[in-house]
Amino acid sequence: MALDDQQLLELCDHTLDRTDFSNLGTKFEGKVRDSYVRGDTRTIVVSDRVSAFDVVLGTIPLKGQVLNQMAAFWFQKLSDLASNHLIDVPDPNVSIVRECALLPVEFVYRGYLTGSTSTSIWTAYDRGDRRYCGHDLPDGLKRHEQLPTALLTPTTKAEMGAHDEVTTKSEIVANGVMSAELYARAEALTGSLFEAGTHFAKERGLILVDTKYELGLDENGDLVVIDEIHTPDSSRYWYADSYDSAMSKGESPEAIDKEYIRLWLGERGYKGEGTPPELSDEVRCEAARRYVRAYEQVSGLSFTPDLSEPISRIRSNLGI
Repeated sequence: MALDDQQLLELCDHTLDRTDFSNLGTKFEGKVRDSYVRGDTRTIVVSDRVSAFDVVLGTIPLKGQVLNQMAAFWFQKLSDLASNHLIDVPDPNVSIVRECALLPVEFVYRGYLTGSTSTSIWTAYDRGDRRYCGHDLPDGLKRHEQLPTALLTPTTKAEMGAHDEVTTKSEIVANGVMSAELYARAEALTGSLFEAGTHFAKERGLILVDTKYELGLDENGDLVVIDEIHTPDSSRYWYADSYDSAMSKGESPEAIDKEYIRLWLGERGYKGEGTPPELSDEVRCEAARRYVRAYEQVSGLSFTPDLSEPISRIRSNLGI
C-alpha cells in the first residue's frame, strides 16, 4: 500500500461507519458487519468499525476493505476443505453470500497460551485454572507458549453489546444447542481448517496463534463456513522469526492483528466495562497500517485501496 501518513490521517474523516441500504432487504447490524437479507441471499457490507472486548470503539481507515478481501482470499484458498457461503465480491467492502442457518456457537481454535481478555485461555491459566473449556492443562506453562495440542474452545454467541462466554462441548450438547453428531462434524471441519491455516501461515513466515470460525447449515444440512476466516479480526498472528527471541526475553511476540488495539486499551485500564477511551487518530492510523500489513503478509498480495467515497461507490457497484 502506497499511502502516506497524511493520506491515512485524511481517511480518518471518511470511514465507513454506518450504512442504510434498505432496498437490499432486511437489515441486521453486527459489531462490524451490516447484513441485508432478501430470500436466500445475504449482502454483507463490512464497515470500518472496530471492536474489542465485544465493544464497538470507533472506526479504522480501510479496515472493512482489508477484512472483506482477506476473507474472500481465504474462502477461495480453503474451498477444497470446506464449503463456504461466498457468491461474489462486487465492491471492496461488500460480499454477496448464500443465506445459511447460523450455528449459535463460535468455534475458537487455540494453539498457544495467550490472550488479554477476561475469557482468554491465558487469563484463566494465570489465575490458576487448569481446566479450560473442558480441556485439562498441565502445570508449568508460560505465557505465549505453544500448547501441547491445539484446542477447540467454543464460546457462546452473545447479542450485540453483550459478551461472549466460554463453554464446553458437554454443555453445548446437554443444553440442546447442538447435537453431539453435529458438534463432532463441526469439530472435525474447524480442526482441518486450523491445521491448513497454520501450515499456510508458516509458509508466509507467520504463526497462526488462534482463530474463531463461524458455521452455518445450508438447505441440505451441510456445514458451511460463513462470516470471515483467518482475518486480523478473527485471528491472532505472530511473526515466526522473532517468536523465540521474544520468549527468551519474556516479551510478547510481535503481532500483526488487532491485539494492538486491545493492548492500547489495557494500558489505559479498559477491559470491556464502562465507557472505553476514544481512539486517537494516531492509533487509528497505526491500526490501519497493521491491518494492511496483515493482508499483504498473509496473502502475499499487494493491497490496493479504493479511496473513493464508500457509500456512493457501493450504491454504484451494486446498482442500487
